[in-house]
Amino acid sequence: MKKLILVTSPPACGKTFISKKLAKALNNCVYLDKDTLIVLSKQIFKVAGEEYNRSSDFFQREIRDYEYYAVLDIAFEALDYNDTVLINAPFTDEIRDKEYLDGLRKKLADKGAELFVVWVHTDIEVAHQRMIKRASDRDSWKLENWDEYVKTQRFDQPEGIPELFVFNNSSDEDYKKSLDAAVKAIRG
Repeated sequence: MKKLILVTSPPACGKTFISKKLAKALNNCVYLDKDTLIVLSKQIFKVAGEEYNRSSDFFQREIRDYEYYAVLDIAFEALDYNDTVLINAPFTDEIRDKEYLDGLRKKLADKGAELFVVWVHTDIEVAHQRMIKRASDRDSWKLENWDEYVKTQRFDQPEGIPELFVFNNSSDEDYKKSLDAAVKAIRG
C-alpha cells in the first residue's frame, strides 16, 4: 500500500533530522521538505515590501497555506512514481483539523494510498536550545519573543488520529528507540 508520511511538530523539535533519518531507513522513499520553499517565501516578503518574519500576520495570511498546498501537490504527484512519500513540515494546525485530515485521507484513497502521521515529541526547553543552536534567520523573531511565541505553539500530542505514531525525541536514547519503532510501524 502506498503511504504519505507527514512528519510533524512545532519548529526545532527535530523534524528535519528525524525525517531524513527515517527516509533513509525506509529505503526508496521520496523526501520532501516544506522548508525548501522558503526561498520563494523570502521573495514574496521582499516583493511585498514586508519584513521577513515567518510568525507575522502577513506570512499567515499570504504565504503559509500556499507552502502547504505546493508541497502536498508535489507529494501527490510523487505518489504516481513511488510508494512512499515523506513530507517534513509542521502541519501543526492541519493535524488537529478532523475535516482537513478526512479530506486528505479521501484524496490519498483515490490514489491507492494511506496516511501515516509521525508526531515528534520534544520537551519545550530542548526545542528552545535547539533553536538557539541552529541560529537560523527564520527563528529570529521566535527567539527574541520566546514566551510570546511558545504561547502560539501546540507542543501537546494531537488526538483522534488513528495513523499517529509518537516519535520521542528529547534524548539520544529516545530517538534511537523511536526510529526503529517508526520504521516497523510504517512498514507494518
